[in-house]
Amino acid sequence: MNAPKIDPKTDTAAWSETLIKTSLEAGEKIMEIYALDFDVHYKEDKSPVTAADEAAEKIILRDLKKIAPHIPVIAEESATAGHIPHVDDIFWLVDPLDGTKEFIRKGKDFTVNIALIEKGQPVFGIVYAPALKRLFIARDIHNAVQLDLLDNGELGPEQPLNVRDIPEEGITAVASKSHRDDQTNAYLEEIGAQNIVSTGSSLKFCLVAAGEADIYPRFGPTMEWDTGAGHAVLRAAGGHVSNPDGSDFMYKKPDFRNGFFIANGKVAL
Repeated sequence: MNAPKIDPKTDTAAWSETLIKTSLEAGEKIMEIYALDFDVHYKEDKSPVTAADEAAEKIILRDLKKIAPHIPVIAEESATAGHIPHVDDIFWLVDPLDGTKEFIRKGKDFTVNIALIEKGQPVFGIVYAPALKRLFIARDIHNAVQLDLLDNGELGPEQPLNVRDIPEEGITAVASKSHRDDQTNAYLEEIGAQNIVSTGSSLKFCLVAAGEADIYPRFGPTMEWDTGAGHAVLRAAGGHVSNPDGSDFMYKKPDFRNGFFIANGKVAL
């Protein structure tokens, strides 16, 4: 039996309020564990995983099954365990805790990520940074906003996100805290980046989307669940993600493994 077709423009608008609450709940669980002395385990690829990754993924999968049981989900911890459903043109990407190394170090640059992919491109995405109390959402491909979690537990007003024109003081680039390499440094020098902000997780996409930086180059390994939600937010804020040769950065690749990419606001390349 074929899965029913969806209209992401209308369905994601209806789903967004549920998934905002889902992200907040996942973030709350992550912060509960963050406050404890938690154990760290390591996967076959040597990447770390904690109880927070697993608990947050359970919350997200529970709600995705409720709102869209016909859409397959590629979620990091489930995929690592070998549970990878067949996907066609539409599927979810979930990284319940991107930036686990930052989480383990008791840093703040970690995020909850939910993205919807249609025909190789993200059409919806939520990135929530619970330690920073910043939530970014692209309800569709034209509208990205930020909402801050207030001290009373409520979300503040929506703040539109738009990539900025390059300021007079020059290009600000964001780069990985954990995966900075010589190729990235050479690229930043080539484009004349005057300022470099080091941060972890999918926040790098969101800083470009929010006009707090201009470009995020990545010349290291990532998986599609690492990038889908941040890509959605940046795309909806007027930016784009491309392969280093300028071609479109696409999803549903073999093993859901990414190549190198450039996440750009308005830098002339």
